[in-house]
Amino acid sequence: MKNKRYYTVLKITFFFIGLLLIRTFKIQIFDGPSLSEAAYSQRLVNLQLEKMRGNILDRNEIPFTNREEKVQVIIKPAYLRGQYEDIDKLCNTLNIDSYIFQKEMEFKSEPVLFETDKDTAQKVKSLGIQGVTLLHSLKRYTEPVASHVIGYLRKSDQIGETGIEKFFEEVLKYNDENSVAVITDAKSNPVQGLGYRIFSADKNSKMLHVKTTLDYHIQKIVSDVLDKYGIKGAAVVIEVNTGDIVAMVSKPDFDQNNVDRYLNSSNNELFNRAVASYSPGSIFKIIDAAVFYESGGVMQEYYNCEGYIRLGNISFKCHSFDQGGHGWINLQDAFAFSCNAYFINMGLKLKPLNIINMAGKFGFGEETGIYKQGVEESCGNLPEIGKFYSDGDVANISIGQGDILATPLQVAAMTATIANGGIKNRINIVDSVVDSQGNKVRNLRIDEGTRVISKRTADKVRRLMEQTTRNGTGILANVDEYGGAGGKTGSAETGQVVNGEKVIHAWFTGYFPIAGPRYAVSIFVENGKSGGEAAAPIFADIAREILIKGY
Repeated sequence: MKNKRYYTVLKITFFFIGLLLIRTFKIQIFDGPSLSEAAYSQRLVNLQLEKMRGNILDRNEIPFTNREEKVQVIIKPAYLRGQYEDIDKLCNTLNIDSYIFQKEMEFKSEPVLFETDKDTAQKVKSLGIQGVTLLHSLKRYTEPVASHVIGYLRKSDQIGETGIEKFFEEVLKYNDENSVAVITDAKSNPVQGLGYRIFSADKNSKMLHVKTTLDYHIQKIVSDVLDKYGIKGAAVVIEVNTGDIVAMVSKPDFDQNNVDRYLNSSNNELFNRAVASYSPGSIFKIIDAAVFYESGGVMQEYYNCEGYIRLGNISFKCHSFDQGGHGWINLQDAFAFSCNAYFINMGLKLKPLNIINMAGKFGFGEETGIYKQGVEESCGNLPEIGKFYSDGDVANISIGQGDILATPLQVAAMTATIANGGIKNRINIVDSVVDSQGNKVRNLRIDEGTRVISKRTADKVRRLMEQTTRNGTGILANVDEYGGAGGKTGSAETGQVVNGEKVIHAWFTGYFPIAGPRYAVSIFVENGKSGGEAAAPIFADIAREILIKGY
């Protein structure tokens, strides 16, 4: 009986020992890593250095973002406490106040970060101070070559705030980051030898990138030329046969790394003038000419310009007023020398409905559609159809004044349509989403074309524009030595007066080269006074640079 009870107790004992061993085995082998990670995480203080983010690329996959390396100096406070000589050396190298730095280090356990340049980082490294580490990564923004299109990130959370950065946030963001962590003991002190770790993001990650239609090299040319002239204004370059925006520049631009400094600036650096509405002035005469030819008009219709045209009790001056007028003039010369009297007389014959309808066909009064690709835009303004218009209203419409407003983008699109034989292409500024190998993941461009005017009419308007750059008001836009250009000047009155002077915006819009036009360009100069003097030379410099470099 005793033996039986003994063996029963023994069996029960071994049974529980077996259960304990199985449980121990499970904890060590299967649950061990997760439990260890949980315990580790409880003592881990993580400091995010930067989130990983996809690139914004040009049409040839040249990046506008993450172009240059940056270096962050990671300082681990626990290693430097009491090391006054090392602190002085470090602070002198980083050009920071040693006393303030020491005070900040006394009670910190988490790492302290300083972003610096490569040369300074190398000097820091040569100091050989324990507890100081360098982390190399990429700087999101290095130059404001396309700041209004690209947009910028909020500093607080590195989320897109404007432009393509904002619109494509879900595409560009990536759930990986560079970070530094401090492992602490129960009293929140760093564990020596294990206290700090740097975690680098996976550089072979499956990030996605946004590929634009912009050409980095052309964008840079346009930006540099506008900087040379020191203007407030904008320029847009469109590829004629595709409708792709290859450059969009607004000046002054802004540093995407320091947006706060511009929030109260009177220069409105954050404002994208390329998609803002302005009176087009005489460049609107391109629309008048298109209506004239589409309705069967002939170039040899003459009009006697006396320097003004009187409609009722109102006189509308021509640019030639001080010279006594242009005299008898036909359409070719009236266009080349921008005769207001001729075009007002023409507008009265053509009727406002026909002019407004034609402007609408060219895209005036509506968005081009790039707001659906991340770049906000104004729709401009066209007068209402069906409204009664006095002769004075028609006069203003005919010379691009009054209620008519257009953006530099719309003006470039109009010019591209003329240069494309009367076919208006859909305007694109974003092409696609691509992976890190350049494979297209999602197509975003829309390719469609609509005939707006006949090729015959487009060719006739082109001849007017080419004459303008050869011997008219646009002669400073002449680039005949590089293939030639056609264009139209504009000087638009705003009704505003600053310091006793009228505010008059300057325009030039044109295309090049003459044989097989590749690019249409609009130039807008805020308060530039004269399109022929302020805007035409900018066009010439841009066209010349692009043609010489073969872009």
